[in-house]
Amino acid sequence: MPRLIEPLTERNLMRKFLLLIVAALAVVAMPSTALAAVNVKSLPTATFSGPTVTLTGGNFSGLGSVPAIATLTVQGSATYTCTNQGGNASPGQNPVPAQPGSANQDLGNADHNGRGTITDLTASVTAGPTPSPQQVGCGGGGSNNWTVTLNTLTATSAHLVITQSGSIIFCRNYTLGGPATGTAC
Repeated sequence: MPRLIEPLTERNLMRKFLLLIVAALAVVAMPSTALAAVNVKSLPTATFSGPTVTLTGGNFSGLGSVPAIATLTVQGSATYTCTNQGGNASPGQNPVPAQPGSANQDLGNADHNGRGTITDLTASVTAGPTPSPQQVGCGGGGSNNWTVTLNTLTATSAHLVITQSGSIIFCRNYTLGGPATGTAC
C-alpha cells in the first residue's frame, strides 16, 4: 500500500526548502510589466482638428527595457449634402458614423533607460462607403432622387492605450470639447 504522507526526514525537508528557494528566485527574476512602477511625468495632450486627433507631450518613466507601444484610436462622424435633381443642395439631417482610424507609436523607452515619450501621434477618421439618401436624411419621404456628397468629417473622441508585452499599463479617453489631457479609462 502506497504511503500518502512522506516521513519528515532531513532529506525531505532540505528538498522542499530548495524547491521553495528556486520558486521564489524564479518569481523575482521573471520580468513583469504588471509589477512595473510606471510614473506619468506629463499627461498626453489631445488636439482635435477636423477628422484628426494628435497627441503630444506624454512623458513616462519606470517603463524598463520592454518596448512600450502607444495606440491611438479615433471615432467621429460625417455630414453630407443632399442635391436634388433640380441641382438644389441642402444639408443632410443625420450625421453618419465615420470609419474609425488608429495609429501606433513605440515610446522609445528600451533605448532611454525606461523613459518614453509620445511625440505627435496622429490618427484620423475617414469616410466610409457613401450612405443612402435615407441614411443621410435627405428630404422627399425616402426618395432616392438625391445625390449625396461628403461635406465634413469630424473626429469626436479618441482612446489611448499604452501596452507592454500585451498588458495595458496606461489608458486615457479624450472627447472633442473636453479637457485636453482627457480622462482616465
